[in-house]
Amino acid sequence: MRELLTIGAFARAARLSPKALRLYDELGLLLPAAVDGDSGYRFYDPEQLERARLIAWLRRLGMPLTRIRHVCDLPAETAAEEIAGYWEQFLAETAARGRLATFLVDYLRGRGSSVDDSATMLGIRYVARSESGLVRTSNEDTAYAGPRLLAVADGVRGEAGDLASASAIEALKPLEALAMPAEDLLGALADAVDDADAEIRTIAAASSDGEAVTTLTALLWSGSHLALVHIGDTRAYRLRDGELSQITHDHTFVQSLIDEGRLTPDEAASHPQRSLLVRALTGTGGTHPDLSLHQAAAGDRYLLCSDGLSAVVSAASLQKVLTEEDGPQQALDELIAQAYAAGAPDNIACVVADVVPLDTADAVRNVPSR
Repeated sequence: MRELLTIGAFARAARLSPKALRLYDELGLLLPAAVDGDSGYRFYDPEQLERARLIAWLRRLGMPLTRIRHVCDLPAETAAEEIAGYWEQFLAETAARGRLATFLVDYLRGRGSSVDDSATMLGIRYVARSESGLVRTSNEDTAYAGPRLLAVADGVRGEAGDLASASAIEALKPLEALAMPAEDLLGALADAVDDADAEIRTIAAASSDGEAVTTLTALLWSGSHLALVHIGDTRAYRLRDGELSQITHDHTFVQSLIDEGRLTPDEAASHPQRSLLVRALTGTGGTHPDLSLHQAAAGDRYLLCSDGLSAVVSAASLQKVLTEEDGPQQALDELIAQAYAAGAPDNIACVVADVVPLDTADAVRNVPSR
């Protein structure tokens, strides 16, 4: 039998403090191999050193303990992907804070505009719609548009897909009522997505197959800033000065092949696994959505949609409709009409929103398009 190490000896070997080890025990993160029944003294197996060192390294990254526990229980390759996703999210949030810091430095040194300059405040005119595809018997797509939140979610087909997509968006809706500065938007969205994932876990547990999966793409507004959260293959586009840009990156198997140079976009469009997701909200606690902060401008038009639209209507056609149609309602109606003209093999969720200055007579309040 292997000789166990005292908590002090194990702490020195793992480069952790006994206090940290006691905390990890209480949290179920690193349980001792044995505990003396009389003294309560903890003993550890030398084979636990690898897990202890991994915990220490992840703490140095700043990863929360609850997420560390999840990572430590994963197979090595999956754990590596989880860590990479965490770091990607960290860098995105750090970049957003860096942009804010630059703005504040310029402002305090007299090189920027006033932080409460109402002339720079923007609002949105918006419309949302979700429709069933021509060959579908159910609709798992959800679309939502409100004064400060735009969102689409595409539930994976199955008994819980519609509940998963709806609950993902419901978890974000309370953010509309919260007044917050731009620098807090990303953190608030990240917390709301965690809440959504927890709710999806409950939905999955109640379903017969134990699964509930959805994608999610959403924009949250504050003044002239908007925060984007994205996971899966729903998309967000921005039309600015006549140029259409996709501001999300698909989390799909074929997109990963495109990124690696193993597949062209044209080849991806007809690939048999083009709908295979590599990231989505699954209720497993391992979500790592893309988060980014953007500066809005008067005249911008945003489109959020599920792949029921983007897979059958070309980017060129999207740009033409968004450029030529006068209002959000007309643009949305034409986009869905084009999806149906292309056969509408999948359900369609779509949101169109125009950015308008709040000091104009017709946009004193953020109101839906009529």
